[in-house]
Amino acid sequence: MLGRQGFEIQGRFRRRYEATLRAYGYDTPIDDFLQGDGYSETMMQRLGFGEIETMDFSAYEGANVIHDLNKLPAKKLQGKFDFIFDGGTIEHVFNVPNALESIFRMLKPGGRFVSANGFNGWHNHGMYQFTPELVWTFWRRACNCNVIDCRALPALPTTKYPALAFSDPAETGHRLKLRGKIGPGRTYLYYEVEKTSDSHLPDFALQSDYETKWQGHENAGQTRLEA
Repeated sequence: MLGRQGFEIQGRFRRRYEATLRAYGYDTPIDDFLQGDGYSETMMQRLGFGEIETMDFSAYEGANVIHDLNKLPAKKLQGKFDFIFDGGTIEHVFNVPNALESIFRMLKPGGRFVSANGFNGWHNHGMYQFTPELVWTFWRRACNCNVIDCRALPALPTTKYPALAFSDPAETGHRLKLRGKIGPGRTYLYYEVEKTSDSHLPDFALQSDYETKWQGHENAGQTRLEA
C-alpha cells in the first residue's frame, strides 16, 4: 500500500459493505474485516492479498517501508511486489513522473497496480487531480502495460452520475467528451494496470490526440508502442 489506508464502517455504509461481501461470496460479518486501529491490513488479508507492506514518507502512521516517492526507489525495492495499491497518495506527491516510474520499477512482471486518486471534486485536497489520458498515455502506450480497467468512480454514485468506464482516446484520435457525464461531487479516477515481460519505461510520452495529429512527423513513430 502507498500510504497506510484506513478502513472504518459508519452508519449506512455498513449495509452496503455487507451486501458487497455477500455478492462476492464472503459470508462473513463485516466486523471480521475491521481492526482496532482503524487501518485496513486485516481487510486486505481477509480478501486474499496476503502479507501487506505499507510505504510512506514517514513512520508516523506505522508504515514499515519509508520512502519519498519524489525519488526513485532503492534497488532492493525494485521488482519486489506482486500488487501495489494506491488509495490516494500520488495526488499528494509533487514529482508525479517519478512516483509513476517508482511504481513501475517496484512491480514484478505480471504484477498489478490499482489506483484510486482524485479525478473531480477534490479541490485543494492534494496537489493534483488526474484524468484517464494519463492512464492510457503513460501506462498503455508509453510503458506497454495492459490496462485492465479505467473508470470514473463517484464516492457516492447516483443514477445520474454512475461509474463511467473510459476507452483509450487514441482509438478515435479525439479527447474524451465528459461534459455532463461526471458529477460535481467527489469522484475517483480508478484504474488497474498489469506490468508484463514486454513492459518498459519510456523516454517520454505524448498525449493521444496530439500524437494522432502528429503522425508522419519524424518523432511520431518513437512514441507509438504496439501492445
